Amino acid sequence: MFGGEMSGTWVRERHQAADRFAKDAEYAVQVARWAPSVHNTQPWRFGIGDRRISVRGDAERRLEVADPTGRQMLISCGAAIFTLVLALRWRGYAPRVRLLPDPDRPQLLAEVTLDEPAGGAAEASEETGRLLGQVRLRCTHRGPFLPMRLPAGLLLLLREEVRREGGALHVVTGEHAVGALAALTRAAEHLQQLDPAYDAEVMRWAPAPGSSRPDGVHAGSYPREDEPTEPHFAARDFARGQGWGTPSDSEAGSGRLTVGTVAVLTTRSDGPEDWLRAGRALQRMLLRAQAEGGVSAAFHTQPLEIPELREVIRSRLCGGEHPQMLLRLGMAESERTTVRRPPDEVIDEDR
Repeated sequence: MFGGEMSGTWVRERHQAADRFAKDAEYAVQVARWAPSVHNTQPWRFGIGDRRISVRGDAERRLEVADPTGRQMLISCGAAIFTLVLALRWRGYAPRVRLLPDPDRPQLLAEVTLDEPAGGAAEASEETGRLLGQVRLRCTHRGPFLPMRLPAGLLLLLREEVRREGGALHVVTGEHAVGALAALTRAAEHLQQLDPAYDAEVMRWAPAPGSSRPDGVHAGSYPREDEPTEPHFAARDFARGQGWGTPSDSEAGSGRLTVGTVAVLTTRSDGPEDWLRAGRALQRMLLRAQAEGGVSAAFHTQPLEIPELREVIRSRLCGGEHPQMLLRLGMAESERTTVRRPPDEVIDEDR
């Protein structure tokens, strides 16, 4: 009788632990969905198994014209992996991450296995919760910034955050270097708009106002006009001359809006694992910037999508390291909106 009671208790505890893990895993995926991704393609799928979560790339969501190698897709998925792990830590787990665990399955980008410390959720650090609280607040900015200084010491802090994930953050301060990056961005935008296939790809991921799609770059997430700054970093023409977008910031007419702080996120090597690590570094940095004073980021990946221009940036402006993201940091006045796919569209059962 005693043995039967013990067996029954063990089975109940196993079921309770499995139920708890399933709920925690679904929670973590719900949070991870809000990671940034190129054109808001959300190119990821999550498989939930027995104390294991896998992250796969969704090749159907890769930008075939702008991202033929899948580099930006993997950066996006790396950001989702970082967010997933952050949410699991908050729930009291000690996740162990293996990137690209199976060479025969290139779409399997990461396998996250879970150990639970004795303290459970109570052991999650206050800092973990602080970063996690920024996930839904963070939103990509598309436009110039207010003429306000970044919080003191923030850039040093962001450099350290990127370094922790194996990357480097190069803050670009020289007039000629910033001007060169702006000019390369404008040149890339012009070159890409000459390509009908590129234009069709942008059209695919930029729905008209009123669309109920849970992905893509909606009109509420970009300004109606590409507001000029000096030097000017060209924005993508998601509206394609249709007049879509949100009204300009109130400061635009005064000419007081600025470029902000220009930076390039790099890695020493340039393969799939480096791209995933760059995405993890990017999300860690973005959440920290948001936490330390509501600092936003605007991305300019156009020149990194043209191999010849990316090589110029690597050799002339990054000390030979490989540029993965070109961005501007600053304080944004307006709030943009974004959308995400529901959890049931990105979760699979892993067996």
